[in-house]
Amino acid sequence: MILPRILTAMLGIPLILFMVHLGSFPFMLFVLGIIVLSLYEYGIILSLGGKGVQRHLVLWGGTLLALSALLQNSFFLFLTLCLIASMVGEMFKSERSLERVGLSLLGILLIAWTLSHLFLLRDLRPFGEELTYLLVLSIWIMDSAAYFIGTLFGKRKLAASISPGKTWEGTVAGFLTAIAISYGFCSFFLSGTFSPHKAVLLGLLIGVFGQISDLAESIVKRSVGVKDSSHLLPGHGGVLDRFDSFLFTAPLLYYTLPYLL
Repeated sequence: MILPRILTAMLGIPLILFMVHLGSFPFMLFVLGIIVLSLYEYGIILSLGGKGVQRHLVLWGGTLLALSALLQNSFFLFLTLCLIASMVGEMFKSERSLERVGLSLLGILLIAWTLSHLFLLRDLRPFGEELTYLLVLSIWIMDSAAYFIGTLFGKRKLAASISPGKTWEGTVAGFLTAIAISYGFCSFFLSGTFSPHKAVLLGLLIGVFGQISDLAESIVKRSVGVKDSSHLLPGHGGVLDRFDSFLFTAPLLYYTLPYLL
């Protein structure tokens, strides 16, 4: 599993860094593509796991909601329309299910709403590109450190019922790595913007909520009895698996930045 994981990363990392550099419309399309594929995977795994979900609403409603967020226009209108569409859809079913409504809206918010902040973060002026690099690199290196340290030295399970492979040793390694990367990155590229203690705070945020995001997606997969959201990315699972650590970190970083700048 390690070789496919490394090869996929070698191809994917330069592509994502290049898209971050391009920014603007190309990066918006890239983020939208990630969201659409993740929404599709969410609908598939819940359906295969026997969970009721409004797959068409998740895919198309989530896509429209993401577009409204990416374009920073009428988000609450589209959120309201998604809620109405979900409830109306149940009105005309022979067997109505509030669980189906809840799981559908959860997927839309958990994926479309949160991941759209990757573009919003990149679109910030004047440091959007650097901050997006910081987030991406911190999460990648944090995940890798947690994976390898956990594999080599992990003994104590973090949350065996949610993610059996995760250990406290790997989690602590990932957490400390995120702080170190944030501190080093800010020292070299954002020294005039973030003081050392604020750089550490950024690392704390990414280190804690990046791993909580990962566990949040694991809860979804565990509830339907699957290990990966798909097999699209060799060694990494699906698109949602690869970007799950951004679910909470992207919006939290975006909304806390005004208090740190």
